[in-house]
Amino acid sequence: MVVVLLDDVLPLDYAIPVHVFGREASEAYDLVTVSVGGSAVPVAGGTTVVPDGGLELLRRADTIVVPGYADAVERELPGSLMRSLADAHGRGVRLVSICSGAFALARAGVLDGLTVTTHWSLCAELAERFPAVTVDQSVLVAGTESVLTSGGVTAGVDLCLHLLNVDLGAAAARHVARRIVMAPRPMHGQQQFVEKAVVPPGDDVIARAQQWMLVSLERNLSVKEVAGRFTMSERTFHRRFREKTGVPPLTWLRDQRIARAKELLENSELSIQDIARRAGFGTAANLRVQFRGVTGVSPREHRKSFTFDRA
Repeated sequence: MVVVLLDDVLPLDYAIPVHVFGREASEAYDLVTVSVGGSAVPVAGGTTVVPDGGLELLRRADTIVVPGYADAVERELPGSLMRSLADAHGRGVRLVSICSGAFALARAGVLDGLTVTTHWSLCAELAERFPAVTVDQSVLVAGTESVLTSGGVTAGVDLCLHLLNVDLGAAAARHVARRIVMAPRPMHGQQQFVEKAVVPPGDDVIARAQQWMLVSLERNLSVKEVAGRFTMSERTFHRRFREKTGVPPLTWLRDQRIARAKELLENSELSIQDIARRAGFGTAANLRVQFRGVTGVSPREHRKSFTFDRA
């Protein structure tokens, strides 16, 4: 496995694969780092890192990882690197990007025709600059067996655990996840963080209504009840709520209940029925339908992905 270090490489982006494959799974991977020309590479935020060699080492790679780097949207990359990545793709080498590293793969032409992802704040730029590429902002990891991209920064951990699962099996991935204190997450149904507050700050009536709804999740709430509590008509409450949050009140309430159900699935041993009651879904059957509709997986599957093998 070869990790390509570009100038102004993002420190966490390159540290993740180095730690996971070079330290936690070193018995299964021969990991080296490279740069264009084999010279020391400046790290975004300061300091430098010295690679093991130059691009010639890519010729013996079975997997190439390109971590994110600063100014990826605008920066043109050396032709020697673009040719090396394209040649590797042609040989069937697995190509992997973390965060803005997707721009390097896109510039090499290896993402054309694929559905990929990158840091949520860069997805629109990636789609605009590379129209042959379909960009999905909602997922942590996207691509094919031979070309994989991941979302921003720590989504690189999800990608590396996914590679371990593919290469060595689920037990090995869970073992490393436990070592790095990271709960493995399913590749489907997990969204990247998007910059919006669950409860907007302030003491306005809609924020107060949201806060009351959050502490009343177990109740069978209706728009009529919430609106009446805050002395508004249903129509006015619905309009003002949507203006502030972008979604209808019951959609927002459902999402908070899903978040509460996830928390209980991940951190408790409560039954599905008890979780359904505490999260406000009433019945286990209703929880299963709503949970799968939002996340794409069942509550049991979600819980299983957060359960370590204790053996």
